[in-house]
Amino acid sequence: MFSMPAEWAPHDAVWTAWPHDPEQWLEGTDDPQRALMAMCAAISDGGKGERVELLVRDATDEAAARELLGKAAAHVRFHHLRYGDVWLRDTGPIFVTREGEVSAARFRFDGWGGKYLMPGDTEVAAYVMSATKMRGAAFDFVLEGGAIEVDGDGTLLTTKQCLLGGARNPGLDEGALEDRLRWALGVDHIVWLDQGLQNDHTDGHIDTIARFVAPGVVMCMEAAPSDPNRDALDAILRDLRAARTAGGEKLEVITVPSPGAVTDRAGNLMPASYMNFYIGNTVVAVPTYGVGPDEAAVDAIARMFPGRRVVGLPGKEVVVGGGAFHCCTQQQPRV
Repeated sequence: MFSMPAEWAPHDAVWTAWPHDPEQWLEGTDDPQRALMAMCAAISDGGKGERVELLVRDATDEAAARELLGKAAAHVRFHHLRYGDVWLRDTGPIFVTREGEVSAARFRFDGWGGKYLMPGDTEVAAYVMSATKMRGAAFDFVLEGGAIEVDGDGTLLTTKQCLLGGARNPGLDEGALEDRLRWALGVDHIVWLDQGLQNDHTDGHIDTIARFVAPGVVMCMEAAPSDPNRDALDAILRDLRAARTAGGEKLEVITVPSPGAVTDRAGNLMPASYMNFYIGNTVVAVPTYGVGPDEAAVDAIARMFPGRRVVGLPGKEVVVGGGAFHCCTQQQPRV
């Protein structure tokens, strides 16, 4: 049976994309382009990390990306196609493995509950499967990769706000969705959290609030008294401490500080989170926001990945578009 491996399992490559649409980046595309190419350079790690598969629209985009990547461009493969935005975690396929084989699970994509419908996004998963010559299965329900998190040992985390909120799969209840998640992703046990962060474009994606860092070990954020997300973060911490793994043991819960209130240039609260990190083969890329808790959060995450270099990279420029480093990446496992 195929199952979704944990993110810390070895990768052959990572898929991501070049920000290009000014309607999706209201503060301009220059800063997110620089931030995401810095992320790509970190993940490729001078050829020691993993290959980057980068979607661009055309040769002009490719040239601009190459200029920002510098020497790291040698470890990037460029793909010219039409796509809406950079969020490959959600528009790309979810890769699954079994002994000696990688496959791809493709799900319906409805623009995050119909809120953000962009030309080309519904074709991205099929393109990735074709480019990788990957066999796979198409599942007839809506699921975004950022909505689920696995520990590689049978346990999956998700949120009720996203999967049971009604917009994506209104005809499926909790039991029906659990059956489909078990079948599609090879998991045994689903842990449901409730709500995500305020102003989260994705309606509570798990990868902004809780992440596995080892089998049965989950990380989340702890709020300061003034944190605008304090109630949600307190509930997440409480629910995780009460949850069990697929094997029946209590989850081990590790906390990092929350960045607190991070706002855009117009003063709007953004769904800033340290949990939206990407675990590469040799590097963990952590979004930072130019706030006091940045260093403590990066240090706490680094303690969980002693075999990898953990780097804090500017993330605020990316969160303007609705997500951070985990949202815009999709790992392709190695077998």
